[in-house]
Amino acid sequence: MKDPRPVYSQLLDERRADIVRRERRHRMLGYCQLVMAACGVAIILAALVYQAVSIFWAVIPVAAVMTLAVTHDRLLRLLKRRRRSERYFEKALARLDGNWAGTGEAGDRYLDPAHPYAKDLDLFGKGSLFDLLSTARTHIGEDTLARWLLAPADPDAVRARNDAVNELRPRLDLREELAVVAEEARTGVDPVSLAAWGEAPPLLEQRWFVVGLHVAVIPLTVLGALAGLAFLVYLVQQSGLIELSAPAVVRLRAFFLLVILVNAVFLFSAHKLVEVAVAAVDHAAHELKLLSEVLACLEQETFHSPLLTALRASLDSEGDAPSKRLGRLNRLMELLDSRHHLLLRVIESFTLWTMHLAFAVESWRRHNGAAVRRWLTATGEMEALCSLASHAFEHPDDVFPEFGAGSPCLEAQAIGHPFIPEDRVVRNDVRIGGELRLLIVSGSNMSGKSTLLRTLGVNVILAQAGAPVRADALRMSPLALGASIRITDSLQSGVSRFYAEILRLRQILDMTAGTRPVLFLIDEFLQGTNSHDRRIGAEALVRTLVERGAIGLITTHDLAVAEIVGVLGERAVNVHFEDRIEDGQMHFDHQLRPGVVQKSNAIELMRSVGLEI
Repeated sequence: MKDPRPVYSQLLDERRADIVRRERRHRMLGYCQLVMAACGVAIILAALVYQAVSIFWAVIPVAAVMTLAVTHDRLLRLLKRRRRSERYFEKALARLDGNWAGTGEAGDRYLDPAHPYAKDLDLFGKGSLFDLLSTARTHIGEDTLARWLLAPADPDAVRARNDAVNELRPRLDLREELAVVAEEARTGVDPVSLAAWGEAPPLLEQRWFVVGLHVAVIPLTVLGALAGLAFLVYLVQQSGLIELSAPAVVRLRAFFLLVILVNAVFLFSAHKLVEVAVAAVDHAAHELKLLSEVLACLEQETFHSPLLTALRASLDSEGDAPSKRLGRLNRLMELLDSRHHLLLRVIESFTLWTMHLAFAVESWRRHNGAAVRRWLTATGEMEALCSLASHAFEHPDDVFPEFGAGSPCLEAQAIGHPFIPEDRVVRNDVRIGGELRLLIVSGSNMSGKSTLLRTLGVNVILAQAGAPVRADALRMSPLALGASIRITDSLQSGVSRFYAEILRLRQILDMTAGTRPVLFLIDEFLQGTNSHDRRIGAEALVRTLVERGAIGLITTHDLAVAEIVGVLGERAVNVHFEDRIEDGQMHFDHQLRPGVVQKSNAIELMRSVGLEI
């Protein structure tokens, strides 16, 4: 596979060079418009003051200014997109350099403190997994990616995503285009309210009153047109161009006033209902217009993997492509916006302009509203898959997991943490499964115990979301993940750290009643209590988890906890991390070793920061 760095660097240089060329053209067009405007002013002055030329010569510079303005506007839109492309590749290179934290979307809104692993494994927030992965530019894309990270997919769905990610991995052109065109929809589109609008019952086709309105609108419009014609005939008669008898004039006036009165009553009766419908479609149509470019981008693509083929087919499975349908809605909305024009306000009673268009947009919603959710879903899944494909492209050595049936297992070869740059990451082999259900990890402070738990947890999340993992190989069964790593107290809730920890342990125990085996990752097991209670509590809890079919790792400083191996027999083993002191400095190799750690570095660490021990 290609090394991503030179590819990104070359494309970034091309985008920057293109920006420079377009900025020069932007300045030149600006100067040209000023020159043409000055020529127009000079011609007008020469014509009006000196009468040296005809004022009609001013048409030429005015037309030139208008033409240049249209060209300039198009150039500015292209320039805006090129700058988005520039930012896209700058962020991509920052991820490769390890400087990505805080450059993307943090996804804080998805963080639920009660989730069994989101906070513990840094799923959301600055420097989180979501910050690293997400290249989505719409809320529905971010929502989809967050949902995949928060809930594991079944193996068949994961394999389908793997195939899609593999197909999208080299499609850098598509990922760039999608990110660029979707950025405008980032803050504008609310997928929940938009889908609800599409699926809501028609506002103008309910109850007998509305049915009556629908039936009456055409004949009343015809009468309005006839009344307008009668008014014109009356005006012509008043000007003396034609002669009408007095009774005919009276009938014309009576007919005109009667129609105006009937239409006014009709408009007044339907006013509130029509305004509600117009207001609803006005907001939704604006959001759909923002989304239309994203959909148009996807419509042009042809895919081969089953998941991508299905997503593409879902866009136009009921006839016309979404871009054509949205084009019709946009035209209706442009006509509807014109109702504010003074002339149309004057003739509203004759034409019932707003009423006709309100019924037209409601008809559009009746025929296309149900497809809105499908369009949003396809857009969200495509953006989420592109996020995973970008991660796969940027880490060509990462592999997709292999899922096995049967008893719970997790077998990782040379597994490392995806947050740590490749030149600094330390990899370890970890195997749990079969008869072995528990690894008890001991070690000194800063030796790598917590990092090991996070490494396994984050890679399991990636694996079950459909992304490649940072390992030479990973074989696992479908697992439900529960972690107790970053547990804190809460002043607002009046909960101590120890109580918060046992609540999480209770949550993990409850998860074992589910259909998936549980992988538990528990850091410093029950550290908020004394050694005696910790030993008894840890043994009981671990035995219960193992007997309920769970597998996992626990870390501890308390070597008494390591004695649990004697109780569980072959179902548990001790492993540890070591450190060494050289020239008064602590050194860690972060390599996992069998057995129990034989020393602690707490005293040395305290002395290293100047504490007199």
